[in-house]
Amino acid sequence: MSLDPALRSRIETILATDRVVLFMKGQPSMPQCGFSAKAVGALQDLGVEFGHVNVLADQDIREGIKQYGDWPTIPQLYIDGELVGGSDIILQMASSGELSNVLGLAAPDRTPPNITVTPAAVEMLKGALADSPGASLQLGIDARFQPNFQLAPHDDNAIAAESNGLRVQFDLASARRADGITIDWVDDIRGKGLAIDNPNAPKPIAELSVRDADDLVRAGSVLLVDVRPPEERAIAAVGVPFKVFDGQGRAELEALPKDTALAFLCHHGGRSAQAAEQFRALGFSKVHNVTGGIDAWSDQVDNGVPKY
Repeated sequence: MSLDPALRSRIETILATDRVVLFMKGQPSMPQCGFSAKAVGALQDLGVEFGHVNVLADQDIREGIKQYGDWPTIPQLYIDGELVGGSDIILQMASSGELSNVLGLAAPDRTPPNITVTPAAVEMLKGALADSPGASLQLGIDARFQPNFQLAPHDDNAIAAESNGLRVQFDLASARRADGITIDWVDDIRGKGLAIDNPNAPKPIAELSVRDADDLVRAGSVLLVDVRPPEERAIAAVGVPFKVFDGQGRAELEALPKDTALAFLCHHGGRSAQAAEQFRALGFSKVHNVTGGIDAWSDQVDNGVPKY
């Protein structure tokens, strides 16, 4: 099936607008699939300015770009109008330095991180490696400093560090985020498993009690943001001023000065914590999560707010 000429023209116009274009699911500030998030992270780690297209908002582009580049999946990265590839290729090229070379950037720093793996952790991890001949332990640390261990093919050219006889591979961004980490094996009140102490990780988002949030909003000291969708707010809403993500709401919030005090609210506190992390990643310095969400607000501030 040939690509509609009008759609081809739209895609070519998009590619001509920016040297680097990422067709993805969601927005860079809120990717809506893990592969798109990885692609965005790789580009942002290199400091690359890039145009982006949310294919979830345009079904014609979503299907058309697959035909245009003869590539079946999303995300897709284009440089100078030429398809580079999907998430895995982007990560591989970023880690090897090839992507920097294509973009005319300075070669990335491939210095291995300094790591400490305790004897207890070494014993457990070597046991896992024994069941997978030819594999190496790979540690990924994403932009939120969440670790992800996996077994990967041994790569002599990978960035690798060793501690107590255990070799660990890293991609480029993870190597920088991992410098100084300690990997331990714990079996205590926290449960049983690997524990990572990473001195580079940001401190947790500050929690704000519902009573303090109510006081601060009424005093005009903090901007309350209810991240719930309209249908939930129709069931229960707080009795103080608040902003929302609907329509242009999120874009307007993102355009505020980065020292604006923001407090995020949801049903129980989970979605609001994620939103707070996203805004901190955008550079906002005074972000809070309202502990317990509107459920706690009903219990502790205004029992006239319905619970659901």
